[in-house]
Amino acid sequence: MYMKSQDIEVQRLRNQQISGTHCNSPEEVVAWMGAVQAQDYAMAKWALALRLKKATDKSIDRVIDEGRIVRTHLLRPTWHFVAVEDVRWMMQLAAPHMNKLAGSMYRQLKLDDEVFGKTNDIIGKLLADGSHLTREEIIAEVNRAGIETDNLSATHIMFRAELDMVVCNGARRGKKFTYALFDHRVPAAPSFSREEALAMLAERYFRSRGPATLQDFVWWSGLSVTDSKIGLEAVRGKFNSVQIANKEYIFPEPAKSVRVPKALLLPCYDEYTVGYADRSAVMNDELAKNPDSGNGIFKPIMVTKGKMTGVWRRTEKKDQIVIEMLPLTGDQAPVQETFEEAAADYAKFLGKGFSIL
Repeated sequence: MYMKSQDIEVQRLRNQQISGTHCNSPEEVVAWMGAVQAQDYAMAKWALALRLKKATDKSIDRVIDEGRIVRTHLLRPTWHFVAVEDVRWMMQLAAPHMNKLAGSMYRQLKLDDEVFGKTNDIIGKLLADGSHLTREEIIAEVNRAGIETDNLSATHIMFRAELDMVVCNGARRGKKFTYALFDHRVPAAPSFSREEALAMLAERYFRSRGPATLQDFVWWSGLSVTDSKIGLEAVRGKFNSVQIANKEYIFPEPAKSVRVPKALLLPCYDEYTVGYADRSAVMNDELAKNPDSGNGIFKPIMVTKGKMTGVWRRTEKKDQIVIEMLPLTGDQAPVQETFEEAAADYAKFLGKGFSIL
């Protein structure tokens, strides 16, 4: 099948549901994507809203608080949104390599399986009545049981409890995050072999982020090259492939026509950039080397016709959101006019008016 390099971002916009979405709910977006990075909670909710026909900040909060989407550490690892029906098999697949990555820190903090067994038991009993508690409340109980912690060890105790499927996110209490018992929030589900889970993860990835390469999948999943190849080869027959610049790109059946949005205000850590090891389809070398670009990941980005053109930031006031834009490409005109519709969409999502600087 023939595909040009400039077709890559167009098909990604479509497969990522940014253009012409078929998703009707936040949980449907997350299930389609497999997992959505959620390190920045507020921006991650905007990432879901961008891929929906209609959503508000409060409506997505409600879905998460009700447990239809789980927020937990996964994959590379960092915080991710995962559909509740997927989190159990995905965690079983990903936890071994995440524990391996954390191994040196566990040893440095003198946290071994015996200690984790005790802390998991304390946490499990504490949440068994259905309570949703903050990390501070949980760690205070761990300390009362005679296990001393500092901020770093407390972080790794809760991280391990997530990987061992003792806890996941609970409903937020005001602006505070809480933890709940994993088995209370996540229903029992069929077990899958490791090979089956690798295939399922690969299918989710390439259907939602294709055209993408094996190395892109390795980066996104955090898996080894060997495991990533096993997953890809198991589902290869469901996808197309093409060689572009000596790289093999895997993708679902391409759309004949894709409406490319004139302008987008994407959040930091959006899957449109963070989902790939190679971001050159969206961001040229000049931008990648520009320290103001945040490598297309660490700052919210301006996207014009599928390409990154700058970064943006927002200041929230009582009834208004102020959006400041910093174009980083040679084409500076006219920024406010080009991004007015995108800014209006973001403000509507927050239920506020807006102004552009």
